[in-house]
Amino acid sequence: MKKIAAVAALAAATALSAPAYADDLAGKVQVKLLATGVLPDGKIDTVKSINTATTLGAAVAATVGPQTQANDNVVPTLAIEYYATNNLSIETICCFTQHHVNGAGGLAGTKLVDHVLILPATVTVKYHLPLGAIKPYLGAGPALFVVFGEKPGATATALGVTSVKMSNSLGVALQAGVDIDLGSSGMGLSLDAKKYFIKPSAKFYQGGTLALETKHQLDPWVVSAGLFFRF
Repeated sequence: MKKIAAVAALAAATALSAPAYADDLAGKVQVKLLATGVLPDGKIDTVKSINTATTLGAAVAATVGPQTQANDNVVPTLAIEYYATNNLSIETICCFTQHHVNGAGGLAGTKLVDHVLILPATVTVKYHLPLGAIKPYLGAGPALFVVFGEKPGATATALGVTSVKMSNSLGVALQAGVDIDLGSSGMGLSLDAKKYFIKPSAKFYQGGTLALETKHQLDPWVVSAGLFFRF
């Protein structure tokens, strides 16, 4: 019994003095530097109001199958992640992405909204599968799209629109990806994909008169690749 107790004590002491392994992630911070593709939909979900007494309202009302599409963009992204446990982490991202909204369907070729700058404030809770150096994960969380600097496009301006306002919008993001350790230095490769469900509205004004209000199914895919540094 004394020998068994001595062996157990030696094993415990060895475990306490051993260096942490790469999978001992609780309490660590991970910073990601990423190249990110923002791939929005932007189609009209609902025409909320239309004033046919205005030039734009009359043009849209006379159009069969009016539709819109937002353009894609590629931007640099910074992500910061905190590991609450070995398998659970909280991540937030920071980037600005610029878009414009063009007509599609019956509005094909029209330029409706120009220079929309979006801050996609996002926080996700992620679960990491414990597979050693390769760590797939799933995540979900709230997202707030904050909109700046929107301007009427050339076609909207030609139809008498003097200003356009797109709403900030609260939605949700679903996430999947993988982190791959490159050795034991705390650096690695990260691949990530998020699907957002966001429906902002757009209001087009002719002077002080609301000509058109639409709700858009923005719903972008946001795909990223880059390096992480874990501390």
